[in-house]
Amino acid sequence: MIHEILPVGLLQCNCSIFGDEQSREALVIDPGDEIEAILAIVNRHGLQVRTIVITHAHIDHIGGAHKLKSLTGAPVYMHGADQFLYDRLDMQAGWMGVSTPPRTEIDHNPREGDRILACGTEWYVLHTPGHTPGSICLWLPVERKLLAGDTLFRDSIGRTDLPGGDSRQILRSIRDKLFPLPEDAAVIPGHGDLTSIGREKEFNYFLQGL
Repeated sequence: MIHEILPVGLLQCNCSIFGDEQSREALVIDPGDEIEAILAIVNRHGLQVRTIVITHAHIDHIGGAHKLKSLTGAPVYMHGADQFLYDRLDMQAGWMGVSTPPRTEIDHNPREGDRILACGTEWYVLHTPGHTPGSICLWLPVERKLLAGDTLFRDSIGRTDLPGGDSRQILRSIRDKLFPLPEDAAVIPGHGDLTSIGREKEFNYFLQGL
């Protein structure tokens, strides 16, 4: 499977572009900004975007969803518990000192245990509240990859001091939803360097004692 990671926007959100070599279908996760650059990767591989998934509704992850959906017609998946954040995109833009991007309709509300069929395979939805109430991670068993959004980082965890954040909840989410995954599972966080479940169990200061 094709997989490219493109850091986009002021906060360098890790946007993942997955593509199936046979069907040429693409899945885009967290198109926060720089939609032209995202589509350049899609076009270079001869893909068509069929699915857009948002791990949570912070502007740096969802800011470009309207534009990408308008250009491709792909449906957008976002957990409904984050709708209140998406409804206040103007407030989020004010935090960052940027213009408010247009909002799009959310087509699907992925819940814990749901499976999203995209790129010829199944993606398992893990509801991992804590960074935001509607944060989700995607587990891709065939590639042993976890798209962790801003729940888990290399040597850190998602911040919980923004509206809807909960420090105890994020630790429960990591312990109960992410730590049971294979230790060699690759973790693609919402920002920064890649890691693995095993590495974070061993070295992540915030997770000692879980």
